[in-house]
Amino acid sequence: MKKICVVTGTRAEYGLLKHLMRGIQNSKKLELQIIVTGMHLSKKFGYTINEILDDKFKIDHKVDIKLVNDTSLNISKSIGIGIEKFSSCFKKLNPDLVLVLGDRYEIFAAAISAMLSRIPIAHLHGGEATEGLIDEPIRHSISKMSHLHFVASEEYKNRVIQLGEDPKKVFNVGALGLDI
Repeated sequence: MKKICVVTGTRAEYGLLKHLMRGIQNSKKLELQIIVTGMHLSKKFGYTINEILDDKFKIDHKVDIKLVNDTSLNISKSIGIGIEKFSSCFKKLNPDLVLVLGDRYEIFAAAISAMLSRIPIAHLHGGEATEGLIDEPIRHSISKMSHLHFVASEEYKNRVIQLGEDPKKVFNVGALGLDI
C-alpha cells in the first residue's frame, strides 16, 4: 500500500479535493492520510474541519498554524509554525507522496516540509497566473518543489514546463471543479 498524504487548508480546495480523496480512500493499492490546517481550524472561518468529518474522512493530524490575519508578519509566522509542525507530522505518518493543491501559504509550508523530508510532492493546479498577488510566486515555488504536476489546461502545462519541470511529469487533467 502506498500512503498518499493530502493536505487541505480551506473549504474551497477541500471541495476540489474531496472526490480525489474518496478515490484514494476506496483504492486497494493506496492508503489515504489527511492533514487539516489553515482556515479549517478557525472558528472565524466556520471551523470547516466539520465538513471533512461529516464526509466520514479520518483526519490523521491537525496543524494549527495560528492563522490570525493576513499581514506580512503573521503570514511569515504562520509559515514558520507550519514548517515545524508539518515536518513532525510527516515524520510520524511517513507518507510515500504528499498531495497539495494551489497556492496558499499553509500549503507552501507543507510543501517546504515535504521537500526537506525528501517526500515526493504531487501539485494540483500549478501553472496558473494571479498577477499582483503573493499567490503566484508561492504557486510557482510549490511547483518547483514538486515531482508530479496535475494542471488544469495546456496553457498551465506549458507554464510549468517553462519553469523547468520535466514534461513527462506534467499532466493536463483538466479542472477538478468541472466534475462537481
